[in-house]
This record gives sequence, structure tokens and C-alpha cells, in this order.
Amino acid sequence: MMNIYEYAMKMEKDGENYYRELARNADNEGVRNILNMLADEEVKHFHVLQQMRNNDDHVELADSDVLANAKNIFMQMREGEGALVADEVQARLYRSVEATESKSYNFYLEKSEEAENEAEKVLLLKLAAEEKQHMFLMGNIADFVSRPETWIEDAEYNHLDEY
Repeated sequence: MMNIYEYAMKMEKDGENYYRELARNADNEGVRNILNMLADEEVKHFHVLQQMRNNDDHVELADSDVLANAKNIFMQMREGEGALVADEVQARLYRSVEATESKSYNFYLEKSEEAENEAEKVLLLKLAAEEKQHMFLMGNIADFVSRPETWIEDAEYNHLDEY
């Protein structure tokens, strides 16, 4: 039977690969950069889980700056030239990733309740919080690609400050 760490590491590795694939297929450079940042976040999660699996007593998960970086990218896109065309196919794809991130969030929340010690619980809750950020960011990307002109003009990305 696969243990929680092996399962979660596979989940993070699959997430990294999927984000890289999405980035390769993204038409917009800003969206591509955000997707690559999310892939890098999944790599970071993989390594933390690997340390947890190996009973490393000094496991730390540095605070993520992905939302602040994404907000900067959205601001650059807003100030940039060139019309963006709405892409419902991409939007649906990003919505499915948002749903996957939601499952990851719930997985880590659930596993935090089963943690064997406080340190493990804290790390699992932190992973859950980061997955929630990814979920939120994917929802914003889906909104952006489905209606780029109004989304940027409405400056909805300011909601990124709430996390």
C-alpha cells in the first residue's frame, strides 16, 4: 500500500508535469510564466514531502511568493500592448486544474487531522494553504483567458492581495 507521502509526492510530481505542459501550450507569455511558477511550487512541495517521508527533523516550507509574483505579471500584462483573445477552451482547462488544486487542498487538510505529531500537522496545513492559493490563482487565470479585456480593466487581480 502506498503511504501518504508516496501518494502526495506522486500528486505533486504529476502537478508539476501538468503545469509544464500547460505552460508549453499557453499563448500568452504572462500566463506561461505563472504556470511555470506553479510548476516550481509543486517541485518545492515534492521535496518537502520527500523530507517528511524520510523523517527529517528539520523540514521547512518557505513562504510562497507565487501570488505576489503573479500579481506583478498581471499588472505587466495590463500595461502591455497587444490585444488578447478570449479562449474558452483554455479557460475550461484551467478550471479543471482549479478543481484538481481543490482536491489537493482537501487532501492535505484531511491528512493534517491524521498527523502523528504537531510538526507534521503544521507542514500539512501549510501545504493545504499553498494548494488553496494555487486553486485561487488558477481561477483567476481561467477568468483572465475567458475575458482578458474586461478582467484586466476591472483589476480583479487585486483580489490576489486577500491571500
